[in-house]
Amino acid sequence: MPESPDIETPRFGAPTFGTPRFGTEGDLDRALALVRFLRAECDWDRVQTAESLVPHLLEETHEVVDAIHANDARALEGELGDLLLNLAFQIVVAEESAQLDARSVYARLEAKMIARHPHLFGDGVRRDWEALKAGEREKESVGEVGVLSGMAKGLDPLTKAFRIQERVARVGFDWEDHRGALEKVEEEQAEVRDALESENPERVEEEIGDLLFAVVNLARLAGTHPTNALARANGKFQERFTQVERLARERGIDMETAGLQALDALWSEIKEDEVKRR
Repeated sequence: MPESPDIETPRFGAPTFGTPRFGTEGDLDRALALVRFLRAECDWDRVQTAESLVPHLLEETHEVVDAIHANDARALEGELGDLLLNLAFQIVVAEESAQLDARSVYARLEAKMIARHPHLFGDGVRRDWEALKAGEREKESVGEVGVLSGMAKGLDPLTKAFRIQERVARVGFDWEDHRGALEKVEEEQAEVRDALESENPERVEEEIGDLLFAVVNLARLAGTHPTNALARANGKFQERFTQVERLARERGIDMETAGLQALDALWSEIKEDEVKRR
């Protein structure tokens, strides 16, 4: 990608790691060189540790996701740059403690992708992705290895539920299609209703958890990721509610005292307008 004319080329040099198997040295090396420069010249950057940078890494990851969901290419460009900076920071900090270096990170990535795509590199026939990852987990784990071994501890509950269901499906513990999952959702809905009538908070929490788990499974078997589906629903609700607020202001309606019936009427009006515009 050609450089923008208004961006000055950095004064620090990129390191030389040798010729990688794919492509050539480029902007990732410049990102690493940028971080090394900041570590040497900036007081704040110098004192950061891998742990102190974790909140920034998580925040930038979420901002990348927000830009993707918003389909905002300009915002995505900026957020990907911020995320790249944070990834480069983690590599440089680890380099300084001699735990790893950029070459070892890339070499491990390259080896993993070649192993997972043997049919593309002349090293074998195409294999199931989950089966390949299971083999990797077995090699890396110590002690007894199960289907759910090695789950990432930092996953949000929604994504973790999806990953658990993916893994158990690999050994046949799965519905044939979405119809079985839909019936399970209906069954869990009935159990939530019973729990609410029991007025037992612990049971309510348990049954709502089961319902959420079942809905995640339904999303998976319906061919969508629950995180994307929920993000879309959040965005749709937020946009509609903003329109409800606008309509209420235009009509002099006090939302805090209007009551649910009046607000729901505005909501229905917004939905009807959306249908007409389709």
